[in-house]
Amino acid sequence: MTKPGAGQRIGLAGTGRMGSAMARALHRATRELVLWNRDATKAQALAEEVGARVASTPAELAASVDVVLTMLADDAAVAAVYDGPEGLLAGAREGSILVDLSTASPGALGAYEARARERGVALLDAPVSGSTATATSGQLTIMVGGDADDLRRARPALEPLATSIFHLGPLGTGAAMKLATNTLIFGLNEAVAEGLVLAEHAGIDRIAAYQVLAASAAGAPYLGYKRAAFVDPQGTPVAFSLDLAEKDLRLITGLAASLGLSLPQAGTNLAMVRAASTGGRGGADFATVAEELRATARRPVASGMPRRSEEGAG
Repeated sequence: MTKPGAGQRIGLAGTGRMGSAMARALHRATRELVLWNRDATKAQALAEEVGARVASTPAELAASVDVVLTMLADDAAVAAVYDGPEGLLAGAREGSILVDLSTASPGALGAYEARARERGVALLDAPVSGSTATATSGQLTIMVGGDADDLRRARPALEPLATSIFHLGPLGTGAAMKLATNTLIFGLNEAVAEGLVLAEHAGIDRIAAYQVLAASAAGAPYLGYKRAAFVDPQGTPVAFSLDLAEKDLRLITGLAASLGLSLPQAGTNLAMVRAASTGGRGGADFATVAEELRATARRPVASGMPRRSEEGAG
């Protein structure tokens, strides 16, 4: 049985932008790391940077560590990594803990709960809120669903990543809370885009307008770390793509529908993200919904008064 903090070996499956940032935070906290990624060359490059080992399969990864953290794209990726003869569950040892930090549906990990229990393996869904920068600096917020004692044992692997760790309830509640949190994030993203474009078309400099929005009563940490993406969308690296935003919004609206809820703003945000993704733009940062609004403002209006941009004031 794993003892909290006692020479705990950590595995990390998924070395994309967020996974790599987490690996760097864990390395800085002197945690022993083993990595796996579908693209082995990415895992190897990161392993050389942080002094980690690389496993050839998820099963090998799980067999060699006490706690596995997974940061994956979606439910399909979770299934591919956890299930099957070379999956995490096949290799996990009794007493080990598998922690999924992905943004997935509340039932994604629950599909494996009974099998994990039979093997003496703990499961936690623990999605995160924050950016790659806050992941690297260990300032994420982590929302956890699962057994409280399993979380206690997993904490040494999670604490280097986060300033706040919340236990919400049984397995699946962490994922549900992440979708609730992202409902707010996507609403804020759209509101910032609309407020910024409105100010621009009223003749206010974009940078000045953003500074005011960030300093206003609606200012939030999100406005701080997304500033570059909104102010200089062409020159800022992608942090979170429109494609991933659409995936999350489909999860949000799907969960709402399953609970008999109507979330009109989430529906509007999904439609806007889809519009901004057309023409092969799905890989752009989701802050570029502001670019879609700018483009829409330049299109002819079917009826009514012309938009300000059409009068030469854009």
